Amino acid sequence: MLTRRQLRIKVMQAIFAFQKQDQPELKDLEKFLNQSMAQTYSLFLYMTQLLVEIHALSMDRTEKQMKRHLATEAHRNPSRNFVDNRILNQLYHSEALKEALKKRKLKPWHLNAKYVENLYDQITSSKTYVMYLSEQETSLKKDLTFLTQIYTDIIAPSDEVMDFLEDENITWMDDYPLVNTAMIMFLRKVKPNKEVKLPELVKDEDDIKFSMDLFRKTVLNQDEYLDRIDGKTPNWEKDRIAQIDLILIMMGQCELLKFNSIPVKVTLNEYLEIAKDYSTPKSSFFINGILDNLVKEFEKDGTMNKVGRGLM
Repeated sequence: MLTRRQLRIKVMQAIFAFQKQDQPELKDLEKFLNQSMAQTYSLFLYMTQLLVEIHALSMDRTEKQMKRHLATEAHRNPSRNFVDNRILNQLYHSEALKEALKKRKLKPWHLNAKYVENLYDQITSSKTYVMYLSEQETSLKKDLTFLTQIYTDIIAPSDEVMDFLEDENITWMDDYPLVNTAMIMFLRKVKPNKEVKLPELVKDEDDIKFSMDLFRKTVLNQDEYLDRIDGKTPNWEKDRIAQIDLILIMMGQCELLKFNSIPVKVTLNEYLEIAKDYSTPKSSFFINGILDNLVKEFEKDGTMNKVGRGLM
């Protein structure tokens, strides 16, 4: 789920928090970084359970419709396409999902039913829903198409949901696009009559080690990295450079010098892209220029030792 770029962003946030504290304890910030990564998975579970709660509400409303004493024929026999959606039913009965929520002591939406109800009303008022319920015969493909459409068009863009999630955890807004993309990929893999397989937080355990090492090695060597910037910004005093820019330049140096297996081009591109999203409009060009000059310096004095083919 978490990509290397997302991990770099979390390291950037942890270093920012580190620099904001008067006498920070490294172990406390390492704990913060670990929690930040774990919270991304909690957000994924929140969004997965949101689908389960919407489905449960649909089942409840459908059952009540059928039991109305003076119900019309249409209400006694409403379309069950939503209730019988194969993917939603697998999520509803998933022991893996229940266990993941229990393990993390999460009860998402337990006290916030209004969000579920509001989304349900929006879904049932949509053209997508009306067209789906009019289908005489459904299939796994049709179930998936419907589910991805309502998630993409109604659930994910909901300002109400985003406001709620931001109140729960302010860092979740950085993770939200990633989690929504992961959710669509996850739904495509859910199959009827097979236990739901939840995605892993990271593809490789080495990714966790990478993020912790990047954090430690950047913080522990930050004086060296900051000193090296002096003289390379003739039009800017160091104290006028945006703090995020300084952090990204330090992290870039750390990767270039301490992570011998990561190609130079990958490092430069990653911090260029992160700067576009998290700093000023001109920061990406500024950071790229500084790091590019540092690469030339490292190559000249032999400071940088990359191993493997194509790493320069």
